[in-house]
Amino acid sequence: MRLLLATALTMIAFAANSILNRMALAAVSIDALSFGAIRLAAGAVMLALIVAVTRGGVRLTRTGRWVGVAALLAYVFGFSLGYVSIDAGLGTLILFGTVQITLFTAAIRGGEAVSTRRKLGAALALFGLGLVLWPSGAIDISLVAAAGLVVAGIGWGFYTLNGRRATDALGATMTSFVLAAPVGILLALAPLLFDQTMLVTHYGVGLAILSGAVTSGLGYAVWYSVLPHLATTTAAIAQISVPIIAMAGGILFLGEPLTPLYLAATVLVIGGVALSLRR
Repeated sequence: MRLLLATALTMIAFAANSILNRMALAAVSIDALSFGAIRLAAGAVMLALIVAVTRGGVRLTRTGRWVGVAALLAYVFGFSLGYVSIDAGLGTLILFGTVQITLFTAAIRGGEAVSTRRKLGAALALFGLGLVLWPSGAIDISLVAAAGLVVAGIGWGFYTLNGRRATDALGATMTSFVLAAPVGILLALAPLLFDQTMLVTHYGVGLAILSGAVTSGLGYAVWYSVLPHLATTTAAIAQISVPIIAMAGGILFLGEPLTPLYLAATVLVIGGVALSLRR
């Protein structure tokens, strides 16, 4: 039961990141690079403080250090850049579709047995996700934005795989954020070298800090503590629920409409995830 609750909590945190990112970028309150850099810095500060208080000092872990850093940077900046100029629904489908492909490919290459029930559950959940997120009418896709979301999906897939090897969930998450934050800040400042302006407001900074310190830093630490107890395919399928949770947050906090299609998709996704996770 504790594992189930921890997994559910992390899925809510992941969905909250999507909502906070949408709120910041849709309001044109901050640019994508600045949002990503502040998000990483806030997560690093929060996690370092927690480690310092609870353990009397900060020590960077070694296991999977640079893989975690590179994967985190790819995810955070691909995520922010992708949602600037692409439809949110299609973007989410691209992102989490890429995550599923990455994790399932890694599971098969690693010799992990994937039962027929788990395959059916994944197919059912993905169908429900596609049903509600696939855009209607003409599709106008920015290839750059789509590529950013594909990179983000691959990055998150590798970050998840790296977490399965972590013996110290909090320390591994803190290490990734602490080492990634300076790189993120340099990336955010890079446009100034080409006489480009940065867009930063109090509202945008506040959302980025909340996303970094709480729903990213703390959420990812919980996720790393859960991953060693989950099969790779189980971790993949559980994350299919994130877009549905994000849409529920949009209905509650952003005034988005509740439609019969959303309800049907929710039933399909939850049913598929439950079928896959059922022992």
